[in-house]
Amino acid sequence: MNFCTVINCMDGRVQRSVLAYMLDRYGVPYVDTITAPGPNGILARREDETALASILRCVDVSIHKHHTVGIAVVGHYDCAGNPGDKDYQNADTRSAVRYLRSMYPEQKIVGLWVDDTWTVEEIEVP
Repeated sequence: MNFCTVINCMDGRVQRSVLAYMLDRYGVPYVDTITAPGPNGILARREDETALASILRCVDVSIHKHHTVGIAVVGHYDCAGNPGDKDYQNADTRSAVRYLRSMYPEQKIVGLWVDDTWTVEEIEVP
């Protein structure tokens, strides 16, 4: 398996650190990167049907065509697309992870938080 998948904010400030984290965590050469403004909020609330369908279509490709070995959902500091502090972001990320786990029970899905120094940490999702 050569791919993992990240559902990340479009914010360019988080891209590099999340990519490095994903490559290291999953030990693969390629990361399928799905971006949208505040995707953890899109997945948590599922109110924007068009944005939700777009994200899920990309996840389906990553799973069925690239045989991804793991998926991460990202929330981050100072998000313009889904404004809120760390607790708010992490709550949305946890909800998004739980939703994706219900959609794709065979996949390993985790949540990530990126802080104001662009450091990535994995968050607990029961």
